[in-house]
Amino acid sequence: MNITRRLIAACTTLTALAGCHNAGIIDEPDTAEGNFRALWEIIDTRYCFLDKQGVDWDSVYTVYAPRVGSSISSYQLFRVCSEMLNTLRDGHVNLSSPFGASYYRGWWDGYPANYDSRVVTLGYLRGDYQQMGGITYGTIQGTGVGYMHISSFESAPGEGNLDFILNQLSLSPGLVVDVRDNGGGMLTAAQTIAERFISEPVTGAYLCHKTGPGHNDFSEPRAVTFTPPAGHILWSKPVILLTNRSTFSAANYFAAFMRTLPNVTQVGATTGGGGGMPFSSSLPNGWTVRFSACPILDPRGELVEDGVSPAPDNEINFDLSESARGCDPILDRALDLLLHPAE
Repeated sequence: MNITRRLIAACTTLTALAGCHNAGIIDEPDTAEGNFRALWEIIDTRYCFLDKQGVDWDSVYTVYAPRVGSSISSYQLFRVCSEMLNTLRDGHVNLSSPFGASYYRGWWDGYPANYDSRVVTLGYLRGDYQQMGGITYGTIQGTGVGYMHISSFESAPGEGNLDFILNQLSLSPGLVVDVRDNGGGMLTAAQTIAERFISEPVTGAYLCHKTGPGHNDFSEPRAVTFTPPAGHILWSKPVILLTNRSTFSAANYFAAFMRTLPNVTQVGATTGGGGGMPFSSSLPNGWTVRFSACPILDPRGELVEDGVSPAPDNEINFDLSESARGCDPILDRALDLLLHPAE
């Protein structure tokens, strides 16, 4: 297990068991008021972005607490708690109950979709593509350019699988790595793929963890080292990374690293963000709240909670009418950069 896995595993264990700073369970009764207070306190002491989000959590309590009384139903409590959590404007904050799960949708709704898988697979790949796990790959017809769409980081691809894919695309002059509509998954899965694009160990990110109940009680950032896998195929040719607003969480982590590499250019829209490691805590009634507990910084030491953006010349949005015509302006820009590089 390398240093990255050790750091992530350590922070995962600490946060899951102790909120990164306190091993005790919130001591509240299993009543409507008790569950509300427990939820409020979990966020107050363990969530890592309260000050960054500019939320006055004490004022939030003042607004929502009067709506919770002994006669409130469980479903009404769920609605009140969900509305309170939405004030954080964080897609990593979810409340799970028997009624379902609530989550903040504002991080992506209202933005252009900027991706249609059928346009890519039928129009650009012309049906000639393969799928392995969460990766769709092939050569964009008429260009020789390699293409990989990574739909999820829910599991890590095998090293042999990645060798096979990269070998199949090895004659391409460049590679499009598409993480549009990738909602995330495991950070280690994102790292496994990212390590195929470096030739020596580099700092891939920085992790902090919560050290106390204060909103800014964090450890010093600790570097996460990405290391290319020995004996496996690496990619050193030009890469265009495609992103949209639905590139989130572990995919945001992947994009934040990839865009710092000298042979990688990001094209598309600003990612959806999600720059914290999500963990879960339980309320007295058994409901589960998932939240960002450990901030993640990019290799430059910058927080990427709000997403990562392409350079202005490569920031592109398009509407559904273009998809209806079989066009993908983001992919078109990527092909232009690979086939007609600036002198």
